[in-house]
Amino acid sequence: MESFLISTGVVALGEMGDKTQLLALLLATKFKRPIPIILGIFVATLANHAFAGAVGTWFASAIGPQWMRWIVGLSFLGMAVWTLIPDEIEDELDTGQHVLGIFGTTVIAFFLAEMGDKTQLVTVALAARYQDLVHVVAGTTLGMMLADVPAVFVGDWLVKKVSLKIVHTVAAIIFAIMGVLALLNVGHAFG
Repeated sequence: MESFLISTGVVALGEMGDKTQLLALLLATKFKRPIPIILGIFVATLANHAFAGAVGTWFASAIGPQWMRWIVGLSFLGMAVWTLIPDEIEDELDTGQHVLGIFGTTVIAFFLAEMGDKTQLVTVALAARYQDLVHVVAGTTLGMMLADVPAVFVGDWLVKKVSLKIVHTVAAIIFAIMGVLALLNVGHAFG
């Protein structure tokens, strides 16, 4: 259960102000149909994070526990720094929107936006750390939904009311603490 709760919280915080949250906002203002957008976000996130979690689980089993501890710890410290760098939305939406419909456009745009994104990489690290694929993927997917669904419904209002600098700082601190704990081998042992 710890892996699920930590995965949910870390990704929900880390996603605030992320390009995929901005993409959710953009899709909502463009299409004004929340249900297919939310379903598209869910399908894309689940597919992306299942892949990332499988990579993390495999990676943890292929490398010894001492190396894994250092890799995961340093990865979380890297995430802490990366979280402090604000994202800007790219033109990921300009492909196939008329052919694929709202749902298809959302799935493709979100899946591509998540490739190499910090939430995908943290899913890899969390799956490697906990070696609990189902709970990590469920938690990271829920975390994405908690951050992105409100953006679909409340759009501009959310962005104006939440201080993204504070959210990013809190997320960075959590990543840094997790990194230090992993390096010190506190909590779950690897292997």
